[in-house]
Amino acid sequence: MWKGSAIAGTGPDAGPADGAGRLPGWTGGGYAQGIGKSFATIDDDLARWIARQPLFFVASAPLDAEGHVNVSPKGPIDTLAVLDPSTIAYLDLVGSGAETVAHVRENGRIVVMLCAFQGPPRIARLHGRGEIVPADDERFEPLLERCGFPAQEVEESRRAIVLVHVVRVSTSCGYGVPLMSYEGERPHMDAWAAKKVRVGGADALRDYQRANNTLSIDGLPAIELADSH
Repeated sequence: MWKGSAIAGTGPDAGPADGAGRLPGWTGGGYAQGIGKSFATIDDDLARWIARQPLFFVASAPLDAEGHVNVSPKGPIDTLAVLDPSTIAYLDLVGSGAETVAHVRENGRIVVMLCAFQGPPRIARLHGRGEIVPADDERFEPLLERCGFPAQEVEESRRAIVLVHVVRVSTSCGYGVPLMSYEGERPHMDAWAAKKVRVGGADALRDYQRANNTLSIDGLPAIELADSH
C-alpha cells in the first residue's frame, strides 16, 4: 500500500555502528524502522502501530511570520482514527486554548506526530490539510460514528473533530526518544468537564468556549458558537 519513494538518512543520534558498519535498527534485510523514509499514504502496518501508541502530538502555525507556532499533546489514542490511507481524524475536546482550530481555519496546515516510548524506536509524522468539523455542524455526528471514538463522560466537552487529509507520511529513527512506561490515563479532563456542567449547567462549557476559545493568542478566529436560546 505504500506509495512514493523512500529517502534514506541516518541522523545525528543514529548510534554506533556494528563491526560491519551497520547502524542500530538493522534487521538483516534492511533498516525496517531506523532510517528515515517518506511515503504518500498510511499503510496497514503503520495504522496498527499508531493504534498502539499512548498519545499523539499536533503541530500548526499561523501564516504570519511573527505568529506563534503551536504544538499540543493529545490523548488518549482512541480519540485518533485512521479512516483510510489518506485520511485521519481526531476528537478535539474543550480546553484552555484553541490554537490548532484557529491555524487550520486560517491556512489548513497541520502535522500529527507519534513516537514509540516502548519497543522498537520509531517516529511517524503525518502532514496534511486540516478541516474543522464543529460539534454543532450537521456533519459531526455521522463523522463521529465513522471514527468510532469512545463515548465521552460529558458529551458537552466535545468541541470538534479535526479531519486531516494526509499528503505526506514520514517515519524516522526515534533513537533519541527515551523508553518510558505507560501508567494510565489521567481522570482530570472528565472531572473538570463534569464539574463545569454540574456547577454551571448544560451551557457551562459553551460559555467557557465563548470566554476562552474564540481567538488564538495571535488574535485569529477560532471557535464560533451560536448564542444559546
